[in-house]
Amino acid sequence: MTPSKTLKWITGGLELFLAIPVLGGLLIVNSAYTILFFMLIFHIVTLVLSVTNRESYYGSILGIVTSVIGWIPIVGWLMHLLSGIFLMITAAQQPRDQYRNRNRNRNPYDDYRY
Repeated sequence: MTPSKTLKWITGGLELFLAIPVLGGLLIVNSAYTILFFMLIFHIVTLVLSVTNRESYYGSILGIVTSVIGWIPIVGWLMHLLSGIFLMITAAQQPRDQYRNRNRNRNPYDDYRY
């Protein structure tokens, strides 16, 4: 498992935990909204690792948007729920067929034997 998939599982679980209506809201308010800043950092790191591993990254982008607008009461709850679900989906996806993508840029004369 790649580090980006591990971070997707972790950030997805944390987002789903923050989506618990009363508990998540109290945790965010009692931390003076610093949890949203730390989640923003986690999502940026996950996004960078996903892009470098050529994995899907739409869950991380949604998590970044969630961290920015997560302080709005009802909208924040919905965004935490959606980003947690999308992060879990992207973490569970199989990797793309890298052999197919590699052959697209391959020179046909590489297999020529002298």
